[in-house]
This record gives sequence, C-alpha cells and structure tokens, in this order.
Amino acid sequence: MLTFAAIAPALILLWYVYNKDTQPEPTRLIFKGFCFGGISALLSTFISGPLLNMGFYTTEPATWQEAVKIAFFGAAIPEETAKLLMLWLLLRNCQEFDERYDGIVYATTVGLGFAAFENIMYVISAGASWVDVAFTRALFAVPGHFAFAVTMGYYYSQYHFRGKDRAGAGVKMWLYPVLLHGTYDTLCFFSELNEALSFAITLVLIAFCFWLFKKTRKRILQEAAQNEYVGSGTSVRSNGYDINHDWSGKPEDQDSIQ
Repeated sequence: MLTFAAIAPALILLWYVYNKDTQPEPTRLIFKGFCFGGISALLSTFISGPLLNMGFYTTEPATWQEAVKIAFFGAAIPEETAKLLMLWLLLRNCQEFDERYDGIVYATTVGLGFAAFENIMYVISAGASWVDVAFTRALFAVPGHFAFAVTMGYYYSQYHFRGKDRAGAGVKMWLYPVLLHGTYDTLCFFSELNEALSFAITLVLIAFCFWLFKKTRKRILQEAAQNEYVGSGTSVRSNGYDINHDWSGKPEDQDSIQ
C-alpha cells in the first residue's frame, strides 16, 4: 500500500506524457528510463555528499542564505545533474530517439523514476503520518519533478537535433531545471524558517507551482501537436538534419540534404 501510494502519482503523469505521443516509444525503453531515474536518485547522493563535506550547504538551514544553499547545492544541482547524466546514457545510442517530442517523453520517464524512488523513501520513513506525506508529495513534489523533466527534455531535443541555438540549448537543458528546482525548494525551506511569514510564502509557493504546471502542460501540448520526425540516433548530429524543416509524413526525403 505504501509503495503504491508513492509510485502511483509518477505513473499517472508518465501515462499522461506517453499518451500524447503520436508515435509511442517502446515500453522496454520507458521501463529502462524509469529504472534509470531510480538510479539517478542514488547517483545524486554522490554529488550532494561531497558538496556537503566541502561546506557548500548545511543539512539544517537556520537562515535565508542557508536555505538557498541547501535548495541548490543539496538538491537542485545534484539531482538535476544526475537525471541529465542518466538521460544521456539512455539516449546516447538510441535509434528510437527520432522525434522532437521524444526528448520530453524520455526525460519525464527518467525524472518520474527519480520522483517515484524518492517518494518511496519519504513515505516509508513517515511512519504513521505516511498518508499526509504521500498526499502532499503527490500534489507538489512529484509534479515538480515532472515539470523540471519536461523542461530538460524540451531543451535536450533542441540540443540533440541541432536547433537554431544548439549551444544555448545545451546549457538550458541543465540550467533551467536547476533554477526551477532550486526556486521550488527555496520557497519550501523559506516557509519553514519564519512562522510569521509561513502562510504568505506558502501562497507564493502555490502560485509558483500553478504557473509552473500550467506552463509545463502548455509545452507538452504544443510539442505533441507540432511533433515531427527528424532522424534517429547519433547520426542526427553528424549528418546535419534540420529540425526546423517539416519532415512529417516523408522521413525518407531527409536523404536529399546529405
């Protein structure tokens, strides 16, 4: 029951993204990506641990500055770096990665695998209050990881398929998820630091989440509706396929540009 409560929100969001794909990805790769996400949760500790030992953040923030440090150096940077690494490992020789929307599908698969593993740990450790923890995380934490992953996947496709700003996309696929994740965690820590401002900060957090989820849904719908075939595997980068050209319905014509 605990495991189901922890994993269910991630599976629902994963189904939502997967169902929007006009050319669904193989279930074996979806399962593999989900497992890679769980591995990324463990991998992130090998990044956050050294940062803690070097004094970049503390485990119990007592000031605003410490809250920002733990939000970014203790969570956002290690976790999003680990997710991006596992996403790269998943897709580096993947012939199925041949459409723009695929970046979002695979990134959310990894991100939600991370969220599911993390959720299991939180719910199990909550003891008697596991229902409250599971419910709260289902509303905020899991959708948060979902939104960060959609952002990462969007720019990962831009980078992989040689968009107009490939170098910029290579930075954004890491930087933007880190900024969104860090902002989310910062607001969470801020709400716990000052009881007088807790309610106001919580409202800001809810507003931020609402904006983030709304923007994420819009990006998913737009990318799914405008999805186009580009080409598969690492050959996309080496052969110079044009992501801005409409290849939908006639992928064989790509040979003409080589």
